[in-house]
Amino acid sequence: MEDTELTASGDALSRLVAQLGEVSALDGVAGAVRERVADLVGTGPLKDALSGTWLGHAAHPMLTDLPIGFWTSAFMLDLLGGRRSRRAAARLVALGVLAAVPAAATGASDWSDTTGPNRRVGFVHAAANSTALLCYGASWVQRKRGRHWRGVAFGLAGATAATVGGYLGGHLLQRSGIGVDHTTFRHPPEEWTPALPVAQVSEQPRCTLVDGTPVIVFRHGGEIVALDGQCPHRGAPMAEADLEGDVLTCPWHGSRFHVPDGALLRGPSTFPLPAYECRSVDGTVQVRTAP
Repeated sequence: MEDTELTASGDALSRLVAQLGEVSALDGVAGAVRERVADLVGTGPLKDALSGTWLGHAAHPMLTDLPIGFWTSAFMLDLLGGRRSRRAAARLVALGVLAAVPAAATGASDWSDTTGPNRRVGFVHAAANSTALLCYGASWVQRKRGRHWRGVAFGLAGATAATVGGYLGGHLLQRSGIGVDHTTFRHPPEEWTPALPVAQVSEQPRCTLVDGTPVIVFRHGGEIVALDGQCPHRGAPMAEADLEGDVLTCPWHGSRFHVPDGALLRGPSTFPLPAYECRSVDGTVQVRTAP
C-alpha cells in the first residue's frame, strides 16, 4: 500500500510539472529574460565557462551543492545549536548567498538554451531559486541586526522556495535530460553495418539511421566521414550543421566539433561528437563504432 501511495504521489507531481510546462502565458516574460541572458553570456569563452565545457559535464548541478549545503547546515544549527551557534549560522547563511551567485549564473546559461515546456519549467525553477536567494539574503540582514528569529523565519521561507526549485531542477535533469549527453544511450553497431550508397555521399552531411542510431555521412578531405547525427548538447540535427574547413558547427547553439574525429572545440556542449569508422564495400558505405 505504501509503495502504491508513493507512486501515486510521484505521478501527481509529475503531472503538475507537465501542466506547468504547458502554461504558454509564461512565454512572454520567459522569452524576454532568455534573450537578455543570451545577450549577456554570448557564445564565446564565458558561455563555455558557464556551461562546463572545461569540466567535461554541466557545471550547474555541481555548484548547487554549495548553497544547499551551507543553508542546510545553518538550518540544523538554528534547530539544534542553541544561542551559542547563532553567529556560525549567520555566517553559513552568508556563505550560501555568495555560493548561490555562480550557481545561478551557470543555471541561467543552461536555461537560455532550452525551448518550449522546458523553458517554462526552467523559468519557474529559476524564479523559485531566486526567491530562496532573496529570502536568505533577508535572513542574513535580520540576523546581523540582532533579530535572530526573524532571520530564522526568512531562512525557513528560503528553504521552502529552494525545495520547490530543487524539485523542478530534478525534473529538468531526470525527466527532460537537460544537461545530459544526448548520445550517451546510443547503441551504435560494433560490426560493419550498411549506412547508405556511396553514390549518395556528398560534401554536405546527410543523416541516415544505422541500427536505429542517427549518423551523418559526408566527404571531407577526400575521405568519407561518419559522425553522430545529433549534437550531444541539446540533440540538434547535425545534418543541418555548418561545415567550414575542419570545423562542424551545431545549428542550434554553436558548439564546434573537429572533423573527422568529433573532438569538442567549443561549447556550450560539454561532450565530443561520437565518430564512427567508415569503409566502402561494393558501392555501399559501412560504419561501426570507432575503437
